[in-house]
Amino acid sequence: MVIFLVIGVVWLLVDRYRYVLYDPDATPRAITPRGDLAGDEKTNIEVFQHASPSVVYITSLAIQRDRFSMNLHEIPQGTGSGFIWNSQGHIITNFHVIQNASGAKVTLADHSTWDARLAGVAPDQDLAVLSINAPRSRLKPLPIGRSAGLQVGQNVFAIGNPFGLDQTLTTGIISALGREINSVSGRTIPDVIQTDAAINPGNSGGPLLDSAGRLIGVNTAIYSPSGSSAGIGFAVPVDTVNRVVPQLIRHGRVVRPGLGGRFANDATAQRMGINGVLTVDVTEGSAAQAAGLQGMRRNRQGELVFGDVIVGIEQEPVGSLDDLMRLLHRYNVGDTVRVVIVRDGQRMALPVTLQALN
Repeated sequence: MVIFLVIGVVWLLVDRYRYVLYDPDATPRAITPRGDLAGDEKTNIEVFQHASPSVVYITSLAIQRDRFSMNLHEIPQGTGSGFIWNSQGHIITNFHVIQNASGAKVTLADHSTWDARLAGVAPDQDLAVLSINAPRSRLKPLPIGRSAGLQVGQNVFAIGNPFGLDQTLTTGIISALGREINSVSGRTIPDVIQTDAAINPGNSGGPLLDSAGRLIGVNTAIYSPSGSSAGIGFAVPVDTVNRVVPQLIRHGRVVRPGLGGRFANDATAQRMGINGVLTVDVTEGSAAQAAGLQGMRRNRQGELVFGDVIVGIEQEPVGSLDDLMRLLHRYNVGDTVRVVIVRDGQRMALPVTLQALN
């Protein structure tokens, strides 16, 4: 009798549970009206919708020999991001995205893929220009902004292809300005923008945009112990990009502005107790010679006389060769700059019209 009573109670409990778990009359719930989007959401959407058609996916290629047939094949080597510079089909990316590649393919936002040719590289600025033969109707260049007037705290937007996931938007702010990072060549890239917008592997070469959707930088590096975004990303400033890219398109290389002389390396200058850049000699017919810059020489007694020591360019101090190169790269060939020197213990300034260096 007790057994039957227990079975009955269990049956009632199971039946009650089944009733709660399943409802044959279940229907979709009514939708709660959302209301209007917040202002920052509208900005995010608008920036992405206008800029994403200009962002491209870059696949770098490497040549590999088939071990059986011994034929050569191009295989994917890595991926990165880039963006459309103009309606002629020039694409901007980082130099390190295509470094050591045998070729590259560019996939546009409409998913069409095009063979790319290398137009020019600037390893010192970690920039490269590719060219694709796509119809103008498929090419939407990004609007260009300025990096000179940026302020810490401004909203920024990064679009790229992290981990191979195309057309990804991340947002953040400008965390700092005037940073310096080392390029692939070992040269210092000045005036770099620091941002907390998530930048991951694959974002390299993609655009950093302001809230007006204008290009303000090219995402180039992250600071991260793990290799993923840790909230510290860096972008080459657009003012540098807008100076370098036209030279790459015209000449295939950066036409470096310079003085036209030979200078002692930093170790030699330090051994001599010199704080600045020591001029060793001045090239005949150079801009430096025309300005009156003097190299090392011997006096009438045969004693070695130090050449001019460059200690400043305009208002910026110069303490090393890297300082000198970094500051001169801010100018173009034909610009006249004030070169501050120390000669025989006297400080003076020489106006030098910069020349093109080979």
